[in-house]
Amino acid sequence: MHIHILGICGTFMGGLAALAREAGHRVTGCDAGVYPPMSDQLRALGIDLIEGYGAEQLALEPDMFVVGNVVSRARLPDGSPKFPLMEAILDAGAPYTSGPQWLAEQVLAGRHVLAVAGTHGKTTTTSMLAWILECAGLAPGFLVGGVPMNFGISARLGALAAGQARPLFVIEADEYDTAFFDKRSKFVHYRPRTAVLNNLEFDHADIFDDLGQIERQFHHLVRTVPPSGRVVVNGLEESLARVLHAGCWSGVASFGAAVSDFCARGEPHDFEVLQRGRTVARVQWALTGVHNQLNALAAIAAAEHVGVAPAQAAQALARFENVRRRMELRGTARGISVYDDFAHHPTALRTTLDGLRRRVGGEARILAVFEPRSNTMKLGTMKSQLPWALEQADLAFCHTAGLDWDAAEALAPMGARACTAADIATLVAQVAAAARPGDHILCMSNGSFGGVHARLLEELSRE
Repeated sequence: MHIHILGICGTFMGGLAALAREAGHRVTGCDAGVYPPMSDQLRALGIDLIEGYGAEQLALEPDMFVVGNVVSRARLPDGSPKFPLMEAILDAGAPYTSGPQWLAEQVLAGRHVLAVAGTHGKTTTTSMLAWILECAGLAPGFLVGGVPMNFGISARLGALAAGQARPLFVIEADEYDTAFFDKRSKFVHYRPRTAVLNNLEFDHADIFDDLGQIERQFHHLVRTVPPSGRVVVNGLEESLARVLHAGCWSGVASFGAAVSDFCARGEPHDFEVLQRGRTVARVQWALTGVHNQLNALAAIAAAEHVGVAPAQAAQALARFENVRRRMELRGTARGISVYDDFAHHPTALRTTLDGLRRRVGGEARILAVFEPRSNTMKLGTMKSQLPWALEQADLAFCHTAGLDWDAAEALAPMGARACTAADIATLVAQVAAAARPGDHILCMSNGSFGGVHARLLEELSRE
């Protein structure tokens, strides 16, 4: 079929486009500010991209318009539609669907889906699980909201491996809503046989009023897992205990807590894996942080459900190279290291900083450079948690553009350890003036952050 994707440069929709192209469909798409790296990846696959959402694209007459959740019925100040193409699709009665529904019907049907859900760690854990299955010779398909460095691509179809009843497909299962016409979480469409519930806390304040609403969506996911399936659940999370208490009709494998089915003994970079109290594997790898230790346990428990022994999974993790923008070293200048990380929720900021602190020790200075860019952070819902999130940083620098709340006031408990800047140039100047040889600068954002990493390295080299 010919599909035309609205919002094609987003990570999820771009991955969907790559899968559709690999499956032999004709794929075109549009976005506002068609931007790399996704635009480069898509053009390399022979996918035609159109700038903007003009109504004239209706003339393409695809078999299906696939609508990303960036699209809405919003109006501009002059009253004209923000997405004219969507209005034209509706007026014409043209066929349209959401990305998750198209994926479920055209790609996931007939496969053993392993879905990784959670507030934090979805991308990393999905990548770990896909790599474990790859090393086991199971040829999994996958769709990841990032680029796993072991694969170099964010999505592929995979194949049916010997001994498997169905092809395996690993997917990052997002709780954000599906589309303007389908307000269920994306993951409800995926119908997994193996569902990982990595963690759960309040996020997405733009669409959820409270934690209870998110727990309800997670329970909708649990309801779709078949009796022969497995729910892999973090045993440390009270919120997930409430989700399962509401009803679970599948096998459960817990991880994390001392009484869980899978737990760890040792430091995050070198630990034994215990299964119901018995040592079954040892993980020695380059990753740091308790969060990654928990991610590993989740991936090991999920992989065991499709026949991969924990010891075999641990061997694969020893060669796991993480995901781009997950504590990625972007360069060094004058003995100062500059890292890039996707962290944006306060808990993610804290766990990322904790991981770096464990790696560099207590004497080295860490300079945290961050922007509250997610919809939740822009609303200021979690601003009071920022001083707690940044405890492990010696200095903190906040980019305040686009905020309706006072970041300086929110960071006041940190005293002179915190600075704010309304533009990237000022931010870079502040950080460069404060940095000294031996420092570690950790830049955290779920966006491009105005190229702050390259600008910092350039400025530091000039000193």
